[in-house]
Amino acid sequence: MAQRRDIDGSTSVPTFYGKELRYQRERAGLSLEALVEGSFYGKSLLSDIERGKRRMPLDLARHVDRVLETDGFFERRCEDVRRARLAGCADYAFSVFELEGRAQEVEEWDPSLIPGPMQLAPYIRSVVLTAHPSASEETVVARIEARRARAWLFEDRHAPESWIVLHESILRKPINPPDVMADQLAHIVEVAHKRRVVMQILPLDSEVQPFLMGTTRLMTFADAPPVMYTEGMYSGRLVDDPSLVRQYAKAYGRLRAAALPPEPSLRLIEQAADGYRMGKYPDRSVPNGTA
Repeated sequence: MAQRRDIDGSTSVPTFYGKELRYQRERAGLSLEALVEGSFYGKSLLSDIERGKRRMPLDLARHVDRVLETDGFFERRCEDVRRARLAGCADYAFSVFELEGRAQEVEEWDPSLIPGPMQLAPYIRSVVLTAHPSASEETVVARIEARRARAWLFEDRHAPESWIVLHESILRKPINPPDVMADQLAHIVEVAHKRRVVMQILPLDSEVQPFLMGTTRLMTFADAPPVMYTEGMYSGRLVDDPSLVRQYAKAYGRLRAAALPPEPSLRLIEQAADGYRMGKYPDRSVPNGTA
Protein backbone atom coordinates (compact mmCIF):
# COMPACT_ATOMS: atom_id res chain seq x y z
CA MET A 1 0.00 0.00 0.00
CA ALA A 2 1.31 3.46 -0.93
CA GLN A 3 2.35 5.60 2.04
CA ARG A 4 -0.19 8.29 2.84
CA ARG A 5 1.28 11.77 2.47
CA ASP A 6 0.48 14.45 5.01
CA ILE A 7 -0.69 17.82 3.69
CA ASP A 8 0.90 21.04 4.95
CA GLY A 9 -2.06 23.40 5.01
CA SER A 10 0.15 26.36 5.86
CA THR A 11 1.83 26.58 2.46
CA SER A 12 -1.07 28.10 0.51
CA VAL A 13 -4.81 28.67 0.38
CA PRO A 14 -5.38 25.64 -1.90
CA THR A 15 -3.49 23.28 0.43
CA PHE A 16 -5.41 24.62 3.44
CA TYR A 17 -8.65 23.98 1.56
CA GLY A 18 -7.49 20.53 0.50
CA LYS A 19 -6.41 19.55 3.99
CA GLU A 20 -9.81 20.50 5.37
CA LEU A 21 -11.48 18.48 2.62
CA ARG A 22 -9.46 15.40 3.53
CA TYR A 23 -10.21 15.90 7.23
CA GLN A 24 -13.95 16.15 6.64
CA ARG A 25 -13.95 13.17 4.27
CA GLU A 26 -12.04 10.95 6.67
CA ARG A 27 -14.13 12.14 9.60
CA ALA A 28 -17.18 10.92 7.68
CA GLY A 29 -15.46 7.59 7.07
CA LEU A 30 -15.58 7.96 3.27
CA SER A 31 -13.06 6.92 0.64
CA LEU A 32 -12.30 9.10 -2.35
CA GLU A 33 -14.49 6.84 -4.50
CA ALA A 34 -17.39 7.06 -2.07
CA LEU A 35 -17.26 10.84 -1.86
CA VAL A 36 -17.34 11.42 -5.64
CA GLU A 37 -20.08 8.81 -6.17
CA GLY A 38 -23.07 10.55 -7.71
CA SER A 39 -21.00 13.40 -9.15
CA PHE A 40 -19.57 13.74 -12.66
CA TYR A 41 -15.96 13.55 -11.46
CA GLY A 42 -13.38 10.88 -10.62
CA LYS A 43 -11.37 10.12 -7.51
CA SER A 44 -8.10 11.32 -9.11
CA LEU A 45 -9.44 14.86 -9.31
CA LEU A 46 -10.58 14.77 -5.69
CA SER A 47 -7.16 13.48 -4.63
CA ASP A 48 -5.48 16.33 -6.49
CA ILE A 49 -7.79 18.86 -4.81
CA GLU A 50 -6.93 17.47 -1.38
CA ARG A 51 -3.22 17.92 -2.14
CA GLY A 52 -3.74 21.48 -3.40
CA LYS A 53 -2.91 20.57 -7.01
CA ARG A 54 -6.27 21.17 -8.68
CA ARG A 55 -9.16 23.58 -8.35
CA MET A 56 -12.48 22.44 -6.91
CA PRO A 57 -15.29 22.80 -9.52
CA LEU A 58 -18.28 24.60 -8.05
CA ASP A 59 -20.74 21.77 -8.74
CA LEU A 60 -18.38 19.27 -7.08
CA ALA A 61 -18.06 21.58 -4.05
CA ARG A 62 -21.84 21.61 -3.72
CA HIS A 63 -21.90 17.82 -3.99
CA VAL A 64 -19.20 17.50 -1.31
CA ASP A 65 -21.01 19.88 1.03
CA ARG A 66 -24.21 17.88 0.61
CA VAL A 67 -22.56 14.51 1.25
CA LEU A 68 -20.35 15.68 4.14
CA GLU A 69 -23.01 18.00 5.58
CA THR A 70 -20.51 20.85 5.85
CA ASP A 71 -23.09 23.65 5.60
CA GLY A 72 -21.80 25.06 2.29
CA PHE A 73 -18.19 25.54 3.48
CA PHE A 74 -16.49 24.15 0.37
CA GLU A 75 -18.81 26.02 -2.01
CA ARG A 76 -18.22 29.32 -0.17
CA ARG A 77 -14.44 28.91 -0.16
CA CYS A 78 -14.19 28.03 -3.88
CA GLU A 79 -13.81 31.69 -4.81
CA ASP A 80 -11.03 32.20 -2.24
CA VAL A 81 -9.05 29.32 -3.73
CA ARG A 82 -9.62 30.58 -7.27
CA ARG A 83 -8.31 34.05 -6.38
CA ALA A 84 -5.31 32.63 -4.58
CA ARG A 85 -4.34 30.55 -7.56
CA LEU A 86 -4.71 33.49 -9.96
CA ALA A 87 -2.57 35.61 -7.65
CA GLY A 88 0.21 33.07 -7.89
CA CYS A 89 0.18 32.05 -4.24
CA ALA A 90 1.68 28.69 -5.17
CA ASP A 91 3.68 27.17 -7.99
CA TYR A 92 1.71 24.33 -9.60
CA ALA A 93 4.25 23.45 -12.28
CA PHE A 94 5.40 20.43 -10.26
CA SER A 95 2.15 18.61 -11.05
CA VAL A 96 2.13 19.12 -14.80
CA PHE A 97 4.06 15.98 -15.71
CA GLU A 98 1.73 13.90 -13.56
CA LEU A 99 -1.33 15.49 -15.15
CA GLU A 100 -0.18 15.05 -18.74
CA GLY A 101 0.20 11.32 -18.15
CA ARG A 102 -3.46 11.10 -17.13
CA ALA A 103 -4.81 13.35 -19.88
CA GLN A 104 -6.99 12.09 -22.71
CA GLU A 105 -5.84 14.83 -25.09
CA VAL A 106 -2.96 17.29 -25.09
CA GLU A 107 -2.87 20.36 -27.34
CA GLU A 108 0.38 22.30 -27.35
CA TRP A 109 1.89 25.44 -28.87
CA ASP A 110 5.67 25.83 -28.99
CA PRO A 111 7.03 29.16 -30.26
CA SER A 112 10.75 28.68 -29.70
CA LEU A 113 11.77 25.08 -28.96
CA ILE A 114 10.89 21.52 -30.00
CA PRO A 115 8.58 19.95 -27.37
CA GLY A 116 10.53 18.33 -24.53
CA PRO A 117 9.39 14.71 -25.08
CA MET A 118 10.48 14.96 -28.73
CA GLN A 119 13.95 16.31 -27.99
CA LEU A 120 16.94 14.02 -28.49
CA ALA A 121 19.91 14.10 -26.12
CA PRO A 122 22.15 16.57 -28.07
CA TYR A 123 19.25 19.03 -28.42
CA ILE A 124 18.39 18.72 -24.72
CA ARG A 125 22.02 19.35 -23.78
CA SER A 126 22.08 22.57 -25.80
CA VAL A 127 18.78 23.77 -24.34
CA VAL A 128 19.88 23.05 -20.76
CA LEU A 129 23.26 24.76 -21.16
CA THR A 130 21.65 27.79 -22.82
CA ALA A 131 19.37 28.29 -19.83
CA HIS A 132 21.95 27.20 -17.23
CA PRO A 133 25.48 27.80 -18.61
CA SER A 134 27.20 26.86 -15.34
CA ALA A 135 25.29 23.61 -14.83
CA SER A 136 27.44 20.64 -13.85
CA GLU A 137 27.75 17.64 -16.13
CA GLU A 138 25.84 15.60 -13.56
CA THR A 139 22.95 18.08 -13.70
CA VAL A 140 22.94 18.13 -17.49
CA VAL A 141 22.87 14.34 -17.71
CA ALA A 142 20.05 14.18 -15.16
CA ARG A 143 18.01 16.69 -17.21
CA ILE A 144 18.64 14.67 -20.37
CA GLU A 145 17.51 11.44 -18.75
CA ALA A 146 14.42 13.03 -17.21
CA ARG A 147 13.33 14.57 -20.49
CA ARG A 148 13.95 11.43 -22.52
CA ALA A 149 11.87 9.50 -19.96
CA ARG A 150 8.86 11.53 -21.14
CA ALA A 151 9.24 10.43 -24.77
CA TRP A 152 6.45 7.89 -24.27
CA LEU A 153 3.93 10.77 -24.30
CA PHE A 154 4.18 11.05 -28.07
CA GLU A 155 5.08 7.47 -28.93
CA ASP A 156 3.24 4.95 -26.73
CA ARG A 157 -0.14 3.70 -27.94
CA HIS A 158 -1.54 4.29 -24.45
CA ALA A 159 -0.36 7.91 -24.39
CA PRO A 160 -2.77 10.85 -24.70
CA GLU A 161 -3.70 11.95 -28.19
CA SER A 162 -1.64 15.05 -28.90
CA TRP A 163 -1.94 17.98 -31.29
CA ILE A 164 1.14 20.20 -31.52
CA VAL A 165 1.69 23.48 -33.35
CA LEU A 166 5.29 24.63 -33.79
CA HIS A 167 6.45 28.02 -35.01
CA GLU A 168 8.42 27.65 -38.23
CA SER A 169 11.36 29.55 -36.73
CA ILE A 170 12.12 26.44 -34.64
CA LEU A 171 13.08 24.63 -37.84
CA ARG A 172 15.42 27.45 -38.86
CA LYS A 173 17.17 27.79 -35.50
CA PRO A 174 20.38 25.67 -35.63
CA ILE A 175 21.12 25.21 -31.93
CA ASN A 176 23.14 22.10 -32.86
CA PRO A 177 25.53 21.27 -35.74
CA PRO A 178 23.70 20.67 -39.06
CA ASP A 179 23.93 16.86 -38.97
CA VAL A 180 22.55 16.78 -35.42
CA MET A 181 19.71 19.14 -36.34
CA ALA A 182 18.89 16.92 -39.31
CA ASP A 183 18.56 13.91 -37.00
CA GLN A 184 16.43 15.89 -34.56
CA LEU A 185 13.97 17.05 -37.22
CA ALA A 186 13.84 13.57 -38.77
CA HIS A 187 12.92 12.26 -35.32
CA ILE A 188 9.93 14.60 -35.19
CA VAL A 189 8.67 13.21 -38.50
CA GLU A 190 9.26 9.65 -37.30
CA VAL A 191 7.24 10.27 -34.13
CA ALA A 192 4.42 11.90 -36.09
CA HIS A 193 4.17 8.84 -38.33
CA LYS A 194 3.33 6.73 -35.26
CA ARG A 195 -0.01 8.57 -35.32
CA ARG A 196 -0.16 9.45 -31.63
CA VAL A 197 0.54 13.10 -32.38
CA VAL A 198 -0.60 15.50 -35.10
CA MET A 199 2.00 18.10 -36.06
CA GLN A 200 1.34 21.52 -37.60
CA ILE A 201 3.69 24.38 -38.43
CA LEU A 202 2.72 28.03 -38.06
CA PRO A 203 4.42 29.81 -41.00
CA LEU A 204 6.87 32.62 -40.43
CA ASP A 205 4.62 35.07 -42.25
CA SER A 206 1.48 34.22 -40.29
CA GLU A 207 -0.31 37.21 -38.79
CA VAL A 208 -1.88 35.04 -36.08
CA GLN A 209 0.27 35.12 -32.93
CA PRO A 210 -2.05 34.50 -29.94
CA PHE A 211 0.51 32.95 -27.59
CA LEU A 212 3.57 35.17 -27.65
CA MET A 213 4.31 34.49 -23.98
CA GLY A 214 5.73 31.00 -24.47
CA THR A 215 4.84 27.33 -24.57
CA THR A 216 1.17 26.67 -23.93
CA ARG A 217 -0.39 23.27 -23.24
CA LEU A 218 -4.11 22.45 -22.94
CA MET A 219 -4.92 19.13 -21.25
CA THR A 220 -8.36 17.51 -21.17
CA PHE A 221 -9.39 14.59 -18.96
CA ALA A 222 -12.08 11.94 -18.78
CA ASP A 223 -13.06 12.66 -15.18
CA ALA A 224 -11.88 16.22 -14.48
CA PRO A 225 -12.10 19.73 -15.97
CA PRO A 226 -9.44 20.80 -18.51
CA VAL A 227 -6.35 22.75 -17.47
CA MET A 228 -3.95 25.01 -19.32
CA TYR A 229 -0.22 25.20 -18.61
CA THR A 230 1.92 28.11 -19.77
CA GLU A 231 5.71 28.05 -19.53
CA GLY A 232 8.48 30.60 -19.78
CA MET A 233 12.23 30.13 -19.60
CA TYR A 234 12.44 29.74 -15.83
CA SER A 235 8.85 29.37 -14.64
CA GLY A 236 5.50 27.79 -15.39
CA ARG A 237 1.90 28.38 -14.44
CA LEU A 238 -1.00 25.94 -14.28
CA VAL A 239 -4.36 27.58 -15.03
CA ASP A 240 -7.59 25.79 -14.16
CA ASP A 241 -10.01 28.72 -13.89
CA PRO A 242 -12.80 27.71 -16.35
CA SER A 243 -13.20 31.15 -17.94
CA LEU A 244 -9.47 31.51 -18.57
CA VAL A 245 -9.15 27.96 -19.90
CA ARG A 246 -11.98 28.70 -22.37
CA GLN A 247 -10.16 31.83 -23.56
CA TYR A 248 -6.94 29.88 -24.05
CA ALA A 249 -8.81 27.13 -25.89
CA LYS A 250 -10.38 29.63 -28.29
CA ALA A 251 -7.00 31.22 -28.96
CA TYR A 252 -5.49 27.80 -29.62
CA GLY A 253 -8.29 27.09 -32.08
CA ARG A 254 -7.39 30.24 -34.02
CA LEU A 255 -3.73 29.23 -33.94
CA ARG A 256 -4.46 25.77 -35.32
CA ALA A 257 -6.63 27.23 -38.08
CA ALA A 258 -3.79 29.53 -39.16
CA ALA A 259 -1.17 26.76 -39.20
CA LEU A 260 -0.32 24.60 -42.18
CA PRO A 261 -2.23 21.30 -42.47
CA PRO A 262 -0.46 18.24 -41.03
CA GLU A 263 0.92 16.73 -44.26
CA PRO A 264 2.41 20.00 -45.63
CA SER A 265 3.78 20.63 -42.15
CA LEU A 266 5.65 17.32 -42.14
CA ARG A 267 6.99 18.03 -45.63
CA LEU A 268 8.29 21.37 -44.41
CA ILE A 269 10.07 19.66 -41.50
CA GLU A 270 11.57 17.11 -43.90
CA GLN A 271 12.75 19.92 -46.21
CA ALA A 272 14.46 21.63 -43.27
CA ALA A 273 16.12 18.33 -42.27
CA ASP A 274 17.37 17.86 -45.85
CA GLY A 275 18.84 21.35 -45.77
CA TYR A 276 20.77 20.57 -42.61
CA ARG A 277 22.00 17.26 -44.08
CA MET A 278 23.52 19.25 -46.92
CA GLY A 279 25.36 21.24 -44.29
CA LYS A 280 23.59 24.52 -44.82
CA TYR A 281 20.97 26.66 -43.17
CA PRO A 282 17.63 25.47 -44.56
CA ASP A 283 15.90 28.13 -46.61
CA ARG A 284 12.23 28.31 -47.37
CA SER A 285 12.31 27.84 -51.10
CA VAL A 286 8.80 26.40 -51.24
CA PRO A 287 6.15 28.82 -49.91
CA ASN A 288 4.01 27.39 -47.08
CA GLY A 289 5.59 23.96 -47.43
CA THR A 290 3.13 22.87 -50.10
CA ALA A 291 5.55 21.07 -52.41
